[in-house]
Amino acid sequence: MARIMLRMNPSASPAVGSVLIVGGGLVGASLAIALDAAGIAATLVEAAAPRIDAQPSYDERNLALARATVNGLAAIGVWPHAAAQATPIRHIHVSRAGEFGSARIDAAKHGVDALGWTLPARELGAALLRRLEACTRLTRLAPARLEALERLPEGWRARVRTEEGQRKVDATLLVGADGTESLVRIRLGIEAERYDYEQTLFVATVKPERVHANRAFERFSDQGPVALLPLAQGRCGLVLTVPAEHADAVAAMDDDAFIALAQHRFGWRLGRLDRPGRRHPYAIRRVAARQLVGPRAVLVGNAAQTVHPIGAQGFNLGLRDALTLAEMVAAAEDPGAPGLLEHYAARRAADREGTMVMSHGLVRLACLEQPLLAPLRSLALLAHDRLAPLQERLARHGMGFRGEPPHAVLERLP
Repeated sequence: MARIMLRMNPSASPAVGSVLIVGGGLVGASLAIALDAAGIAATLVEAAAPRIDAQPSYDERNLALARATVNGLAAIGVWPHAAAQATPIRHIHVSRAGEFGSARIDAAKHGVDALGWTLPARELGAALLRRLEACTRLTRLAPARLEALERLPEGWRARVRTEEGQRKVDATLLVGADGTESLVRIRLGIEAERYDYEQTLFVATVKPERVHANRAFERFSDQGPVALLPLAQGRCGLVLTVPAEHADAVAAMDDDAFIALAQHRFGWRLGRLDRPGRRHPYAIRRVAARQLVGPRAVLVGNAAQTVHPIGAQGFNLGLRDALTLAEMVAAAEDPGAPGLLEHYAARRAADREGTMVMSHGLVRLACLEQPLLAPLRSLALLAHDRLAPLQERLARHGMGFRGEPPHAVLERLP
């Protein structure tokens, strides 16, 4: 990717402590709230007007929120606005079609009431918007778009287009939270590694014949993973991955044909699947920034890394980015200091790299059409199911506790 040169203005300097967040999606909004709760002034540039139905990132997905994520959302005051719409996940079952191994994780066995919660993305978006309305140190520009960035001696000057015209915003720290095709990342000249899985994800809701009993299922196959997530009113969120070359045909299926495909891919553990909701396709690719930080700038969420949805790690990882950054900025005099940003990148490395390796490795190995791997895959699943140290590690990582997590996500014991 070509490096884009940024002009330096030696005569201007932003106020120390100011933060500019570009991107008002789930991660950008969470960061803005966390900074406000910590007493840090920030400006949030949002592409869409602050209405739930206008937010492109508040879509039809059903998010599997890890336990650590819910702890973090509670710490910044978002979870009380969303808890009533969430469904606890108390048991996770992992298997592969046509093979004998499986792994099970039970919340009670690990001393918790839930491993995570399922929440429609739109409900989380609504909760974030309600919490944003209570922020007192946050300036929100919406609808607005970033047009240009200018490097200052101690920060950045952004030119932002709003309905009222162009506006200049100076900040000592620039945060790119603007998604997979991040304009901030491009303007910083940070290259990204890309991998096209040549898969398309379809999300919908279904009604299973048997009660889901707060169980989540992940099932691998040669065609890709399929998952069922527990939802309210006895429904389940369906996540069905198909080869990209079949996406148009699947999108064109009527409900009966689509539910037959989902049934074939998932199996009969919950009996007959019925009453599918609207289908929404998403192309799957991996995009990882080669570095997380630049001069007085940092990338978070999908701008830093977009991972395969296997294991539902995307937003969970992005929120840990946001909460770690907010925690470190709150303890610093200068939020854009080079040493702070270097420390941030080092602190996020284990969680980020471990999660990316896990998601990429799973889809490459668990969904690989290779009969010789079948016994090894089954034995690996059985080991994680039967051996306590492996089971504990799998459960801890699945609940979002990996590397050096932000303090906000840690368990609060009575």
